[in-house]
Amino acid sequence: MGRLVNSTYITLDGVVGEPHEWPSTGGDDGTALKIQTDLLFATDAVLMGRRTYEVFAGTWPGRAGDPYSDRINAMPKYVASTTLADPAWNNTTVLADRVADRVAELKDGGTNLVQYGFGELSHTLLQHGLVDELRLWVHPFLVGKGDPLLRDGSTAAFALADSTVLTSGIVVLTYQPRR
Repeated sequence: MGRLVNSTYITLDGVVGEPHEWPSTGGDDGTALKIQTDLLFATDAVLMGRRTYEVFAGTWPGRAGDPYSDRINAMPKYVASTTLADPAWNNTTVLADRVADRVAELKDGGTNLVQYGFGELSHTLLQHGLVDELRLWVHPFLVGKGDPLLRDGSTAAFALADSTVLTSGIVVLTYQPRR
């Protein structure tokens, strides 16, 4: 059975949208990149919603020569979207319907997935019990505007499995669902 790990940047006030517009946290000693690279290499495919896909597809195909870029560009990618018809990023499959069923089938077949970002797709995955791990990268500032982590009154219970404090002040909190 495969696993699904959601890795999401979040601010102290619970905002998850538009992280490229957030203030900088300053330097890092390489730990953040190691955590992200280790996660990517522990998975078989990337799962994204349409908005995350648009950002990633506009960024990663133009990068190469480092382990993270080479891996994410080469590996299979799945994007949940009812509007994206012809994805330009190589190895991308659009999941236009029955998304929860399709993700469950991937996991049942042994595929380990990483999902970046937190939006409509994440809510669907949580509702269907498909998220095996939630990594919140808590950035040490308030932005006061943007998309909140939870916006529809949904609830989920998690247990803290690990925490890592980065030199930048970001704290990576790893949670697993209470089942």
